[in-house]
Amino acid sequence: MKEFDIYVDSGANIPQATVKSRGLHVISYHMTVNGEDRLCYEEGIAFEETAKKFYDDMRAGADVKTSLMNTQTFYDALLPSLQAGKDVILFTISSGISATNKQAQEAGKMLEADFPGRKVYVIDSENASMGEGLLALRTADLRDLGESAETCATWARENSFKTNSYLTVGDLKYLKRTGRISATLAIAGTLLNIKPVLRADGSANTKIVFYGKERGRKRALMALAEAYRERASEYDKQTVAICHGDCEEDALYLADLIREIGAQEIIVEYYDLCTGSHVGPGTVALFFFGKDRRGTLAPTSEKQPVGKVVTNKV
Repeated sequence: MKEFDIYVDSGANIPQATVKSRGLHVISYHMTVNGEDRLCYEEGIAFEETAKKFYDDMRAGADVKTSLMNTQTFYDALLPSLQAGKDVILFTISSGISATNKQAQEAGKMLEADFPGRKVYVIDSENASMGEGLLALRTADLRDLGESAETCATWARENSFKTNSYLTVGDLKYLKRTGRISATLAIAGTLLNIKPVLRADGSANTKIVFYGKERGRKRALMALAEAYRERASEYDKQTVAICHGDCEEDALYLADLIREIGAQEIIVEYYDLCTGSHVGPGTVALFFFGKDRRGTLAPTSEKQPVGKVVTNKV
C-alpha cells in the first residue's frame, strides 16, 4: 500500500490512461453549457468525446460558464484517503488564475484537524493544464521510488516554476469575450491574421501573459517550438505535453517540430475544458520542464509583450 495518494484538479489535463496507470485521483470542475451542468472530467467517459463535443458547442456560440471548486468538494474528495490512513498531496491550478487553491487549502486544514497525525499537502502548481499535470507526474515518479509525501511535496514546490507553458489561440474572440484583450485589438488581429503567443509568467501568483505575436498560424506554432528550443532542459530525457482545442493536426505539426529539436516522449491530448473555455477551440499549448521562470523578465530572444491576459477566475 502506498504511503500517500496524489490528487489533481481536472485542470491538470492528464490523459485518462495515465491517470489510471499512475494511480492518481482527479477532482473535476463543473461547468454550464447553455445552462446545462456538465463535469469537465468524468471517469469512464472518454475525454476525447467530451472535449470534442465541448469545443463544437463553443464554435456554435454556446454560453459557457465555469465555477469555483468549493472547500466541501475538496474535503469530500480527499476524505477516503485520510480514512484509509494515508497522507495526501493535492495539486491545483495556479492561484494567480483561480481561487481554487485557496479553497483546497481550507479543506486541507479541516481534514488535518479531523485526522490528527495525517498530512494534506496542497501544492500551487503555478501553472495550468499539463503544466500542472507534468509536475504531478514527476512527483508520482518520486513517490514510486519510495520517497515520502513530505519529500515529494517539498520537491514539487521547489520545482513548480521549472514547468514552462506556451500557447497560441485559434480565435481572439474568446479572449475578447472574457475581457482579456480589447475589442479593437481583437478586430485588428483578426483582420491582419495576427496570432498571439502566450506564456505562464514567473510571478508569485502565476498568470498567463502575452509573449509575442506572429503573422499566421504556422509561424505561431513555430514560435512555440522555438521557446522549447531556448528554454527546455534535457530534450530527450523528459516528457513533453501538447494540448489542443480540437485541432489535432496543428498539435501533431508542433510535435514534429519539437521532435526535430530532440523531444522523444510527447503526450498529445485535448485541452482541459475548464481553462479551455477561456481560450477557445483552436488553442495549441506546449508544456515542458526547463529554465526557472522566477526572477526574470523576458530573455533577450523573446519578443516584447503586447499586452496582458489573465484567465478568468474559475
